[in-house]
Amino acid sequence: MDNTTAPGASRVHRWLQRLVQVEPAEIRALLWSFSYFFALLCSYYILRPMRDEMGIAGGVEHLQWLFTGTFLAMLAAVPLFGWVSSRYPRQTFLPLVYLFFIANLLLFFALFRSGLTHAWVARAFFIWTSVFNLFIVSVFWSFMADLFNNDQAKRLFGFIAAGGTAGALAGPALTATLAVPLGPTNLLLISAACLAWAMLCIGRLGAWREHTAPQPAPSPTGQGQAAPAGPRRGLGGGALAGLRLVARSPYLLGICLLILLYTTLSTFLYFQQAQIVRDSFSDPAQRTTVFAAMDFAANALTLAGQVFFTGRIVKRFGLGWALAVIPLLLGAGFLLLGLAPLLAVLIAVQVGRRAGNYAIMKPAREMLFVVLDRQEKYKAKNVIDTVIYRSGDVLSAWAYTGLQALGLGLSGIALLAVPIAGSWAWIGYRLGRMQEARAQSQEISP
Repeated sequence: MDNTTAPGASRVHRWLQRLVQVEPAEIRALLWSFSYFFALLCSYYILRPMRDEMGIAGGVEHLQWLFTGTFLAMLAAVPLFGWVSSRYPRQTFLPLVYLFFIANLLLFFALFRSGLTHAWVARAFFIWTSVFNLFIVSVFWSFMADLFNNDQAKRLFGFIAAGGTAGALAGPALTATLAVPLGPTNLLLISAACLAWAMLCIGRLGAWREHTAPQPAPSPTGQGQAAPAGPRRGLGGGALAGLRLVARSPYLLGICLLILLYTTLSTFLYFQQAQIVRDSFSDPAQRTTVFAAMDFAANALTLAGQVFFTGRIVKRFGLGWALAVIPLLLGAGFLLLGLAPLLAVLIAVQVGRRAGNYAIMKPAREMLFVVLDRQEKYKAKNVIDTVIYRSGDVLSAWAYTGLQALGLGLSGIALLAVPIAGSWAWIGYRLGRMQEARAQSQEISP
């Protein structure tokens, strides 16, 4: 993977060129990034079926409390991340994040092996897994936005995202294959091993960046610019710098609004999924199987989309339409769900939403951060991906509960989601146009 100048490198380049527009000097970084994201999502998707079942086992009527607990955990974690990233260089604080989560996995492994099955352990695992998922992915994409420039992001992010999707396919497959012979608890060790591999990838990518990649252009506005920040220095700015950066940037506030609209509709659909699946199956094993099957179907579709369509859609239609197309399709899906709130319809809408989000929406959304400076890429982005994301979760969870208390059923809430999807599409389109204007401004700056 390291030797792009070997005789076989040209053959690798020709093969990759069929899938992605990669330059020879970028092959090593592309493959390590693919491997890095594969390891992260494989780690998470080994745990995800356990999390979803624990959520239902704790009572669908209590899901809003689990979402609230996740939000509070995020509020505690973000200042800690801000403090660490302010004081340690990128090559130090990135591995520290994964070491922390490895230690957490080993703690849960010990708790589960001890036979402690109290409901609070299950709830803690649900909350921890929800925090874990957002943090590891946010840190990954911050690193990617720091490694690659805007042109590279448009060409490579779809393929890199496919690495995560491949990992998301491997995770459930490992769970299904090994859960019986090894026992579910022992799968936590495999998840931890995946995080250890991710740490190796960080080191290899850091070495590539230092020796071959050009320095990123500064933010055109200069907001959040930290002159001393660099790969070998801390970012500076203090533990709460990310919040201040977000508060004074209309562009970042627009991304916050995009995330809030996205999480609102995702949470509505998650609650409807929990209700419909609960009413359709009484056996927890059957419910876990349904969740795993939905994961596999969504991830298989996502992989095909990321490899063959993401980069082409962004290049052909622009970032604005790439950000708008999925909420428009989801609005149609909610309309269909409102007219027929059935299990088959729910599965089709949920699988389609997740495939579209991970294949198109997510890579396109991460491109929004490429035109920012390093503090914004790590600190402001981490606030948006964690606190803003989970605040949207908890607010929409309580909003869903309130709508039910007012007498709205599945159909009524689904129809209410249709105009929200339209607003999400409009915000996404506007942000995409703003990103392209910023990128163009950076290209013509001396």
